Amino acid sequence: MTMNAATLYDAIGGDAGVRTLTDRFYELMDTLPEVAACRALHPADLSGSREKFYEYLTGWLGGPPLYTEKRGHPMLRRRHFAAAIGPRERDEWLLCFTRALDETVSHPQLRTIILEPVTRLAHHMQNRDE
Repeated sequence: MTMNAATLYDAIGGDAGVRTLTDRFYELMDTLPEVAACRALHPADLSGSREKFYEYLTGWLGGPPLYTEKRGHPMLRRRHFAAAIGPRERDEWLLCFTRALDETVSHPQLRTIILEPVTRLAHHMQNRDE
């Protein structure tokens, strides 16, 4: 993991790095009791969510555009609008992502570079106030 990489995808270790981050994110979501509200928005089987998130992150970080090739434009807010995402669910999602990022990406500056826009995106995904 190097800060001299051409893309964030390369900097976190390419495909293996994205898989590790995604897998850890969903392990945390599935096991942390303090993220129960966010977990409840997801299907019992997280494998489909995990794969979509992996595909999305791969392209978002500068790797191959797997998500758009398979599913078209992400339209994240529209695709998530059926889920009631309030401040609690948003913050629980961010807790999982932040912990997964901290545990899988060793370079602190790289984590900051990734987390800032992800945090803005999480706030954008919120679709209710309570």
